[in-house]
Amino acid sequence: MRVCRMSWFTLVHTAAPLLSLMALVLSQPVSAQTTVFNGVTVPGVVITHSPASSERYIGSPSLAILPDGTYVASHDFFGPKGQVNGVGVTEIFRSTDKGQTWSLIRTINGQYWSNLFVHGDDLYILGVNEGFGNLIIRKSPDGGALWTAPTNSTNGLLKAATSELGYHTSSVPMVIADGRIWRAFEDNGNTASTGWPGELRAGMMSAPIDSNLLDAANWTISNMLVSNTNWLPGSGFNGWLEGNAVVDRDGNVVNVLRVDVDAGDVEKGATARVQSPSSLTFNSGDIYTMPGGAKKFTIRYSAAADKYITVASIVTPANYSPTRKPGEIRNIMALMSSDDLGSWNVEQIIVEDLSDVEHIGFQYMDWQFDGSKIVIVSRTAYPDGLSGADNYHNANFFTFHRISYSALLTPGDANADGLVNLADLQILGDHWGQGDADWDKADFNGDGVVNLADLQIIGDNWGHGAGLDLAFDEALAQLPGAGVPEPASLMLLGLTVTWVLRRRG
Repeated sequence: MRVCRMSWFTLVHTAAPLLSLMALVLSQPVSAQTTVFNGVTVPGVVITHSPASSERYIGSPSLAILPDGTYVASHDFFGPKGQVNGVGVTEIFRSTDKGQTWSLIRTINGQYWSNLFVHGDDLYILGVNEGFGNLIIRKSPDGGALWTAPTNSTNGLLKAATSELGYHTSSVPMVIADGRIWRAFEDNGNTASTGWPGELRAGMMSAPIDSNLLDAANWTISNMLVSNTNWLPGSGFNGWLEGNAVVDRDGNVVNVLRVDVDAGDVEKGATARVQSPSSLTFNSGDIYTMPGGAKKFTIRYSAAADKYITVASIVTPANYSPTRKPGEIRNIMALMSSDDLGSWNVEQIIVEDLSDVEHIGFQYMDWQFDGSKIVIVSRTAYPDGLSGADNYHNANFFTFHRISYSALLTPGDANADGLVNLADLQILGDHWGQGDADWDKADFNGDGVVNLADLQIIGDNWGHGAGLDLAFDEALAQLPGAGVPEPASLMLLGLTVTWVLRRRG
């Protein structure tokens, strides 16, 4: 039961006997969200479904969070009947209840292999109009229902394809650095290779952050890098694609790329380095082991955790096969972290189903931070009570997932801003005494209740991330409703603050 605003401070200082500090549970449980679909329990919230019989498979999942907290998600269709009138088709969905329910708000003909992103207060989608087609961008004035049309170079047509050269993109991240907004992309200009993925060349595009992103003149395109099969033993570097624009520890923009490798090989990632908006370079020493690196992944930096985070389809001993390429094994979705973009740790298995590697896949995940949570959309191949997915690759579901990454955050940082300060203490006060609480409501030890144990955790980590002139006991006294305790509580008030401060020592 919620304790009233007046009483949380009074209660925390009059509780007797004082509650002992519970053991801190650093790893929060993975969300068990599922959807029952035609009698089948499908992992995650099903946003939409496209049966295998339609020959329209779910591709390119992307997710953005609007300034008002609304979620917007997109996917396209691929397969024999995926296109309409020769161009790609993308569907836009909206959720106003944190991903529990979704509504289709727009179908865009002529949009494919795309990512949603918010820049300023505006929503954009950037991709191509068809497979290896024009590089295009659209802007929505209303959060995804209406979109501009990229008809020329001043309103969204960034690069026109030719009969010899087209563009390849995916739901990959944008990043801001050096006063510019950056995004990785590819073209199929490697004429020395006759097919996927060796034909793909890696590049980087960027524009000033205060420029009109619909105007092609504002975008600078780098040189394009060709891959080399001999970068791995046995000519095992088959190609690279679906790069991530990321800012490294030295403040430089890099392009972290998916690498296609042979059956039985260990998954790899590769990092190309931006020298200037027009210059991208690569050294073969920047190839490294990366779980999930053989499939598309999205990397973002968490300032709160001070780590790079990704969600990827990984290969473990449980699903490894020496006769399948790692890129063809997609039935384990995992959360991973890295301190340096080169060494990656698996933090959490989000979804796993080992029953049928040929027809089950959780892949191409795009995701965003939302407080202490990570919210994810997936191109999912799974049984559906009909004929199931065509195969692991040709997905029949578009699904949404929510997990906690509080195990990587500083205890006491309720709002996941990298600081432990008055804002976190206020959150604890707002939810004091509540049951069924989580990290975002200041339940840091995972016992489901906001109480003295959680107050102690804030006290223990007070000032993390920034020097504070305000002492912890002074901060307690500044909270609304805290200044006038009942006379009988004055002695216990002092005793409790003293207890907290001593525990910190």
